[in-house]
Amino acid sequence: METQRKAIALGDFDGMHRAHKTVVTGAKNVVIYCVNNRFSLLQKSIFERRFPNAVFAEFEEIKNMDAKQFVDNILLKELGAEMLLCGYNFRFGKNAMWSASDLRKYLEEKDVWVRILEHLDYKGEPINSTRIRACVNEGRIEEANEMLGYAFTFESEVEHGDKRGRTIGFPTINQKLPKGLVVPKFGVYESRAEIDGKMFKAFTNIGIRPSFRLEEPISESHIFDFTGDLYEKNIRIELIRYIREERAFSSLSDLKEQLENDKSSII
Repeated sequence: METQRKAIALGDFDGMHRAHKTVVTGAKNVVIYCVNNRFSLLQKSIFERRFPNAVFAEFEEIKNMDAKQFVDNILLKELGAEMLLCGYNFRFGKNAMWSASDLRKYLEEKDVWVRILEHLDYKGEPINSTRIRACVNEGRIEEANEMLGYAFTFESEVEHGDKRGRTIGFPTINQKLPKGLVVPKFGVYESRAEIDGKMFKAFTNIGIRPSFRLEEPISESHIFDFTGDLYEKNIRIELIRYIREERAFSSLSDLKEQLENDKSSII
């Protein structure tokens, strides 16, 4: 019986969406080699926890390599690949010179297997990161989540705000949006907040708060059935459903009424 081959999954893996997962589950104990490290759909800190077997390329070192150098120096010599997994549209090498088929042709005489995975469709079209980013930008978060295979997620430290929400019974946690992450459409979302391993229902406003005009967008989440100090803690937020657009309010009482409606639509 042949011993198990060391398998390397190749790709951008931005967000590790459902189509990516077909690649990385194509063999046992696969090492995930992230080529581009964009992380616009799932920030790197979360990615590393979810996929501890990932290796992140030094993109500046490999971007000018021709395809043969990349295969010989990185995949075979550095990573010790005996089996390679990639998507049907994977291209690599300087100016994207080689395709997945070129990779297979080059390695077939070296006794290195190359498994090319076909596309995975959603609503009749292939799932890809570009489609998912567009859905997040446009507030179609439920579609984005369907293609991701999990809820669009981010985490950052809770910062001090103006504490205006607590005066009307809706205290919020304020968080900056992680750099590089695609910015969701401004507005209010049904969400979930993870605190010390427990998930809480919440709603989250992404935007600039038109009533008070911030210079850059932030995330503000009101967490249901939770009391406690979360300042300076790193809290993870999952966006579930887009509820409404962000808008200005003429008074705090009008804002409170709207927030009560938002909460009742979730409960």
